[in-house]
Amino acid sequence: MKLLAQQGTEPLELCGITRTLEVIGAKWTVLIVRDLLERPRRFSELEHSLTGISPRTLAQRLRELEHCAVLERDCSSGEAHPLYRLTDKGRSLSSILERMREWGEAEVQV
Repeated sequence: MKLLAQQGTEPLELCGITRTLEVIGAKWTVLIVRDLLERPRRFSELEHSLTGISPRTLAQRLRELEHCAVLERDCSSGEAHPLYRLTDKGRSLSSILERMREWGEAEVQV
């Protein structure tokens, strides 16, 4: 298995898993991406779907994801609140999230 073969053999900053977690490893981030994979959403829609997230944390996570080019803010509609949508880079996370969903359904008892 490649994960085990590389364990401890490369500097942490070069590890692909480490680099991925730097982008999506913060609390709430994967759930934001999950919701945006379904469809673009406004801030209030994300806040409503992510029960328990504070507006400050949501705003911070959205800024971080925008900075990493995982999502973009669409202000073109002229409405007061932008629409958040995933970029191609953000949509490329779908296979990772799908595997996480499969693992959770198979391996975690509720």
